[in-house]
Amino acid sequence: MRYAFPTQAGWVFVEVTQRGLCRCGLPQRTWREALRTAGANGAWLRAPRGVMRAAERELRRYFGGERLDFTVPVDLSGLTGFQRQVLLATCAIPYGHTATYGEIARRVGCPRAARAVGQALRRNPVAIIIPCHRVVGAGGALTGFGGGLAWKQRLLDLERGDLTTDRQQAYNARRRTGPR
Repeated sequence: MRYAFPTQAGWVFVEVTQRGLCRCGLPQRTWREALRTAGANGAWLRAPRGVMRAAERELRRYFGGERLDFTVPVDLSGLTGFQRQVLLATCAIPYGHTATYGEIARRVGCPRAARAVGQALRRNPVAIIIPCHRVVGAGGALTGFGGGLAWKQRLLDLERGDLTTDRQQAYNARRRTGPR
């Protein structure tokens, strides 16, 4: 099942299976863009349930600048063992910090597999929940991110407390004053 909801950063879609969250999209400008990003297949819910409700709550808090560890269960069953190892190692990177592809490769016991780590991160179906944006190139260079390097920088800035966007300010103002 799929569901899309607004956050301070834009519309996010999530998809769940019986095991947990299996997809999470990056924020889009509109609800329609979020739907288009998610693809046409699958049923859409108008109201969240269970894991979707938890994902919505946690992602809204995250995009509101609140530091948190995600607790939503994820379903990584479509990935290889190595890909799952990489994604789980990525979860260990603390909020507001980064690690290099080489460091992640060493953490999973494959010190020469930095490129393979990059390819595994590219397959991350639950971006943000599993923070692949926290993985950087050697020397801290911003490299590779499915949503583009601008999004990667934006997420890192958010975690450092350096992000205040017009959209985020407008969202916060609406939350204070209610819908128009």
